[in-house]
Amino acid sequence: MAGLKTIIALSFILAIGFLLVILSSALFGPNYYPLLVVATYVIAPLPNFVCSRCANPDDFIDESNGSGFIDLGRFMTGFLVVMGIALPVMLAHCDIIKVPAMIMSIIGGLLIYGTIICFSMFFQESEDF
Repeated sequence: MAGLKTIIALSFILAIGFLLVILSSALFGPNYYPLLVVATYVIAPLPNFVCSRCANPDDFIDESNGSGFIDLGRFMTGFLVVMGIALPVMLAHCDIIKVPAMIMSIIGGLLIYGTIICFSMFFQESEDF
């Protein structure tokens, strides 16, 4: 079980990630395109969650029946994670944002996504029958 120290540490890392993304949009000109990274990383775990619920592996049903849903969820999550990295790179390449803003946005986004994944791993309920 995860304790209070884990919750505090993950919350601190999440706050640093949000701070980096917000500062990347505020420090280097009033350009708020790097905030799109937050939306990308916040919705990135959702396809895995939804598709794993659709697969609904049961004790009496073969697990290979729902693997298509699980693969689709993993593909969509991977697409969103790569898009969260590629979006600031593309914006910096087109001179919409500056390179330091791109770096801060990517690091902050990865911290946000990593924290979301750690929260879901530490606080996952196991189903025992």
